[in-house]
Amino acid sequence: MSATTTPVRVVNCLIGCLPREERNRFLKRCEPVELALGTILCEPKQPFRHVYFPLVGFISLAIAMDGHQPLEVALIGNEGMLGVPLVLGVDTSPHRAVVQGAGTALRMTVEQFQLELHDSTYLLRTLNRYLYVLMTQLSQTGACSHFHEIELRLACWLLMTHDRAHTDHFHLTHECLADMLGVRRSSITIAAGVLQRRKLIRYNRGDITILDRKGLKAASCGCYDQMNKDYSSLLP
Repeated sequence: MSATTTPVRVVNCLIGCLPREERNRFLKRCEPVELALGTILCEPKQPFRHVYFPLVGFISLAIAMDGHQPLEVALIGNEGMLGVPLVLGVDTSPHRAVVQGAGTALRMTVEQFQLELHDSTYLLRTLNRYLYVLMTQLSQTGACSHFHEIELRLACWLLMTHDRAHTDHFHLTHECLADMLGVRRSSITIAAGVLQRRKLIRYNRGDITILDRKGLKAASCGCYDQMNKDYSSLLP
């Protein structure tokens, strides 16, 4: 697929905050791509070939340890990008990146992205701030996994997914939710059952519908609000 030269409706927040001239130049170096569910976009310690700026849908960052299921440590939607280690001059990721919510993204080759970093101090400053936000998200996730109960954590991750899915209805299997929280699938069944009985969600064979977002937020831990505050305090 060749790079697009036609205007693209910008809904990725990082691209959207660029000055108009820099944004238009950036978009000309991008190509629109589909994010197909389950697609692996990068593997640990393998060089990036592209960077991705999601528009709709979301990508999960997961880390694997010997003898254990992968643990999801962060979500990337239209608020962020995949490939931010390149800002530090590192061409690999410690995580596996998997599409967990189908949608669309803008994609750019690593070479083109490095040219943009060289040409735009505004982009570099914005991505440095995003890198810090992502680091705080990783830290918050680690603390949340250690200190908070499964039901609260599940509500938090469902809110984060809801934000990035841009729809009240999305698909997440028991296995995917278990990877998100680092727990057994039976624990997900119990926690999701509690939220469903409270009429906050409807959950059937991986199909999730958010019925009461306000109630779901009240049922979640404080990590959701904290991560949103971290983002809004540093990025537009």
